[in-house]
Amino acid sequence: MAEAHSAVAFSFTVTPDGYDVRINHEALKAVWESGVVSWKKRIGKLKNNIHNGVFPASLYSWLIVVTIVLAVQLVSYDPSFGFIQLIHLHIPYVNSASSSLLGLYISTIVFGTLIWIAKFLVLKYLLKLLLSYHKWIYEVHGRTSFTTKLWFTLIKLYGGRKPLLMSYQASIPKLPVPDLRSSVNNYLNSVQHLMPAEKYKEVETLADDFCKGVGKKFQRYLILKSWWATNYVSDWWEEYIYLRGRSPIMINSNYYGLDALLVHNTSVQAARAANLIYAMLMYRREVDREELRPILINNVVPLCSAQYERQFNTTRIPGIETDKLVHFKESNHITVYHKGRYFKVLIKHKQRFLKPAELEIIFQKILDDNSAPMEGEEHLAALTAGERIPWAKARQEYFNHGKNKTSLDAIEKAAFCVTFDTEPQEYDPKDPSKLDRYGKAMIHGKGYDRWFDKSFTFVVCSNGQIGFNAEHSWADAPLMAQTWEACQQHELRHGADAPVMAQLWEIAQDEQYKLGYDEKGHCLGTPECEPPHPIRLHWEIPTPCIDVIESSFQVATKLMNDLDLHIMMFTEFGKGFVKTCKVSPDAFIQAALQLTYYRMENKFCLTYESSMTRLFREGRTETVRSCTAEVCNFALALNEGKPKSECIKLLNKAAETHQKLYRDTMTGRGVDRHLFCLYVVSKYLDIESPFLSKALSEPWKLSTSQTPHQQTDRLDLNKYPDRICGGGGFGPVTDDGYGVSYIIAGEDTIFFHISCKVSCPHTDSHKFGATLKKSLCDMREMFSKN
Repeated sequence: MAEAHSAVAFSFTVTPDGYDVRINHEALKAVWESGVVSWKKRIGKLKNNIHNGVFPASLYSWLIVVTIVLAVQLVSYDPSFGFIQLIHLHIPYVNSASSSLLGLYISTIVFGTLIWIAKFLVLKYLLKLLLSYHKWIYEVHGRTSFTTKLWFTLIKLYGGRKPLLMSYQASIPKLPVPDLRSSVNNYLNSVQHLMPAEKYKEVETLADDFCKGVGKKFQRYLILKSWWATNYVSDWWEEYIYLRGRSPIMINSNYYGLDALLVHNTSVQAARAANLIYAMLMYRREVDREELRPILINNVVPLCSAQYERQFNTTRIPGIETDKLVHFKESNHITVYHKGRYFKVLIKHKQRFLKPAELEIIFQKILDDNSAPMEGEEHLAALTAGERIPWAKARQEYFNHGKNKTSLDAIEKAAFCVTFDTEPQEYDPKDPSKLDRYGKAMIHGKGYDRWFDKSFTFVVCSNGQIGFNAEHSWADAPLMAQTWEACQQHELRHGADAPVMAQLWEIAQDEQYKLGYDEKGHCLGTPECEPPHPIRLHWEIPTPCIDVIESSFQVATKLMNDLDLHIMMFTEFGKGFVKTCKVSPDAFIQAALQLTYYRMENKFCLTYESSMTRLFREGRTETVRSCTAEVCNFALALNEGKPKSECIKLLNKAAETHQKLYRDTMTGRGVDRHLFCLYVVSKYLDIESPFLSKALSEPWKLSTSQTPHQQTDRLDLNKYPDRICGGGGFGPVTDDGYGVSYIIAGEDTIFFHISCKVSCPHTDSHKFGATLKKSLCDMREMFSKN
């Protein structure tokens, strides 16, 4: 009751003597501080909007322009050729000399402001035109044309200074719709060497009929959409590829990430969680305030930042026909799962973020809590792991009121979810299977201990190792990789050497950087307040709902048991060696993957490689069809033992083709998103297209993706090579295929995350990994002088 009384700012009662008014000054102070914080946020948002609105100009340039115009006007020269006088005539003032002079000054300022507005609009449009130039990406490093050098100079000149996260958004060009015939021809080129001649001839005929017939109509609708919409692909891609899927998102859609595997900061679970969660909250604050620097290719060309907006405070809500993404503007809590119980943890105290030492106390209370889960609570998250329709119906029927709604709101409105695992995970070079178990723990856990609908669930293992599981519809993996990298490097930079940090603690009192661990592995610093207690979430789950939960858990268990996942840490060589071969590291690895698949299956297959389209506004991904005729010729030559010189020549040719395809996809000339959108148009028009049905039904038996490393400059891996990240991965796309994610970590290490299904007799992730290792080593041997 004491807490309830203190939560009321004032109260009054009627007595025989009159009114008895009681004022709680602490509560009033809290209300006042809350209002101040709210207004500060509004003012900060307004300031950022103004900054981004005039970017690449600045508000200071307004002062300069107006000052120059005023100075010229004061020396009796009219820089406006009479326009200032025209403005002056329409400004009301008292008919006197002093007011007339004031009116002239105001007119001059108005004219200067109009000149400044015209200036920043011209600069913004010019910057947009400059960013539409993409020939730079096709030029070989060190052999840049004069046009591209001039373009880089202009970008730097007109690109503005100190950009905020969203400053470039209005200047980033729209994704263009490719030429219909070009897309169809590129598709045909990608499949010709993978089909028998008769089958290819049939597809070629369908393609020709499509281009001459309904394809033109579909293309016109798509062009019309591209004029109206910000991005002609992204909204349909999000809806039809992700949100309308009714199958489980665990393994099938969600992906995972691992810790930095070669360093171990602390084995204290609560302390590791506190520091990393604090780092994430600081990162979220950077995103909210737009203080995070936008990613610039070559420190010049900006990538679209739209995906950052839904990273935190976001959840996926199940529906009968389609799900929806819900983003909350603000969230002052996280939710924690431990041993079948859910807790709500406040992350602020008196309008400030709780410090790591304070968060550690809260988390330790949760870990020490031995209370039993409520009936149905332990397996509750299995609903998010199973089929979407049963979860949608259960949510509507059992979680739409009362305690269940309140508790579900706490989870869905949280900044993100946290799971404290009861098992340790680690990398052990003597036992590679531990790394496989680590990956499986992150991609699915136990099937009921990750809230798979949340934008991401942060996982802390019992020995302090960490990982995450991320929902895919809100953004793509590079964004989560950047967050993960920034938060881990923030911790590593400030917390790797505990004794040194203990000394720095006495000197550096910057609140944002009080990270690190003492000699016992606990968070540095001392609590400055009594942190709020974790709030246990309560549920009233009836028996019919428990049946739905258990049914979803059975679906999740079947999926988990069918996943064959292998993580291989390849240390024979890395990008350092590949660079000496004068071959793109990504093209080198893709060639090795084709060689591996051929050695496994004695044939080649349609291969998916993910590429980004963030050079365009609201761009997401495009497909690189990396199984080209050139890479197939290389794989056959090496596998047949052809001379090294011939194999190297074929590899170089394959790499050139691969890089051309990759650049085409980055610059909006890809095939698959265009065909996908044409297919959506055909469904809206209710017109069947045999060509589109054929093209989009072909399975990707090899689905690959590279996880970017070192997207930020917060940590020098040349100085700290042991702080490489283990990357992450995803489940197989087809029942009889492989999913391969890889991260080129530093100069000498590559991590491969290989997945397939146990139920398929022809696939084996460990065998694929061993064959891939041999393929890579054979390719290295190809460049030896002996």
